[in-house]
Amino acid sequence: MAGDEDLFARINKLSREEEALYAKAADGTGLDGPDIERLQAIKVQLDQVYDLMHQRQGRRDAGQDPRDAEERPAAIVEDYQQ
Repeated sequence: MAGDEDLFARINKLSREEEALYAKAADGTGLDGPDIERLQAIKVQLDQVYDLMHQRQGRRDAGQDPRDAEERPAAIVEDYQQ
């Protein structure tokens, strides 16, 4: 199970990749189909990691073991009502 530091590292890696894709879009070359698909996948993966971090914090706050939190499928994380 990933610890908090691993999750932060994953967020940073995904965020750097996302920023690189946005920079590519902004430099005039634009994004092709695979780039657009990757950008969407990154957004979903970031949502999943943030959800997992929130679960871990909630477990800590409730006196439970944060290691019992599990990454939820994209379909669940993406269908949250804001």
